[in-house]
Amino acid sequence: MKNNGYVYLVGAGPGDIGLITVKGLECIKKADVIVYDRLANPRLLSYAKPDAKFIYVGKTPDHHTLKQEEINQVLVDEALKNQVVTRLKGGDPYVFGRGGEEGETLRENAVPFEVVPGITSAIAVPSYAGIPVTHRHLTSTFTVITGHEDPLKATSQINWDRLAKDPGTLIFLMGVGHLEQIVQQLTVNGKSADTPIALIRWGTRPEQQVVVGTLSTIVDDVKKAGLTSPAIIIVGEVVTMRDTLSWFEDKPLFGQRILVTRAREQASAFSEMIEAAGGEAWEAPTIMIDSQEDTPELSEAVKAAGNYDWIIFTSVNGVHGFFNAMTKNKQDIRSLGNAKICAIGPKTKEALENKGLLVEAMPEKFVAESVIECLKPLLSAGERILLPRSDLARTVLVDVLKEMGMEVDEVIAYKTKKVDRFNEEIIEKIKDKSMHIITFTSSSTVKNFMEIVEDRSLLDGVLLASIGPITTQTLKEFGCTPDIEAKEYTIKGLYDAIVSYVKEED
Repeated sequence: MKNNGYVYLVGAGPGDIGLITVKGLECIKKADVIVYDRLANPRLLSYAKPDAKFIYVGKTPDHHTLKQEEINQVLVDEALKNQVVTRLKGGDPYVFGRGGEEGETLRENAVPFEVVPGITSAIAVPSYAGIPVTHRHLTSTFTVITGHEDPLKATSQINWDRLAKDPGTLIFLMGVGHLEQIVQQLTVNGKSADTPIALIRWGTRPEQQVVVGTLSTIVDDVKKAGLTSPAIIIVGEVVTMRDTLSWFEDKPLFGQRILVTRAREQASAFSEMIEAAGGEAWEAPTIMIDSQEDTPELSEAVKAAGNYDWIIFTSVNGVHGFFNAMTKNKQDIRSLGNAKICAIGPKTKEALENKGLLVEAMPEKFVAESVIECLKPLLSAGERILLPRSDLARTVLVDVLKEMGMEVDEVIAYKTKKVDRFNEEIIEKIKDKSMHIITFTSSSTVKNFMEIVEDRSLLDGVLLASIGPITTQTLKEFGCTPDIEAKEYTIKGLYDAIVSYVKEED
């Protein structure tokens, strides 16, 4: 029987999720099995197929989950099951990544494979620390050296005499444990003790830590800073450029790991805003948007839409659900007739305008109470109003409109489903307080989050951010007072509030 298994040896880049290549991301998305290591950002796994199998083979200096020979065999075994296997490796597979050994084993076992290069930490990490590996006025060369080799062993593959005399930049990967010996070998062989040197831990990530010194001071500097692996070592005059070229640590959300709890369909825009500001967004949807099947009620509503005086859309999801039903029922915007349109929120307004509709009303604040204030002077008693919305929507808007003498019809345009659990790594990061901020964008995200987490004491010491007063009230009902509340009840408003809070705390 022909084997259709295939292995991709993929470089995941140095840590920042945005530094994965387009091809590397494609390999993640189509993999049946993902074999990943410690230095590959685990957030990349969120792009995998729902039924993908994950195998962790991470190594630390003092612990190997699997030996390299065992990892090689895992790749072979999974591929021989007719699976597409993506081997996700930090940095580049062939830069001290032992990808060559994995490729050899695959070839010996007649397993087809290909290599997808990744951005190596040797270049990317110094860049994020404000250190160019070359500079026209300082050096035109750089050398990448393994830091794993014991510099004091009897027979070395490293020419320390040549390196010490090399005027170019020296970059040692994975050498924190041998820092003292590396410094000793360079100085003994003639490198000036005043030569600038930097260590960069977890470069390109929120926990990036940089220690700068000289060959004579760096060992003590690193001990004082408590810097440990994983880190790279960069030696040379280019280190002096850091004060001028540092940029990553200047971003407003640098160092912040932020949990986004809204539905996956809506999370990406918020995550992109966070990451553009130097933060790290983790997505943990508490709800899923379930496209509403074309019910008789929804069909009737879209067919009769032109008979209403107003249609009020309370969310982008409501717009999508309503217009999907229109398409299924062979209706277009002409069927809306003279119905006037109200949108709650700029994104909802934008979604409607993209459909070619004029929005006559949008409240200043994006809650039901503000909608009433906005519409009150525009409405006349007896007017008919249609509300396409969620199955979990609040009743406040409907109740008040009816009290005002309006004829109001609600129709479910989409449903929300609860998510049962989070990725275990997310729970661990909440527990150890390395998840710095948890965001809530609706009452339902609060309620579902609390059900999933159960132990609310986990939130002690973690900042909570709310999109507005209604969400804040729901948090308080669970005994939690948010540290951050948006002034404008939108995702952009929530983002602005988080940035403002972090800036004030700094």
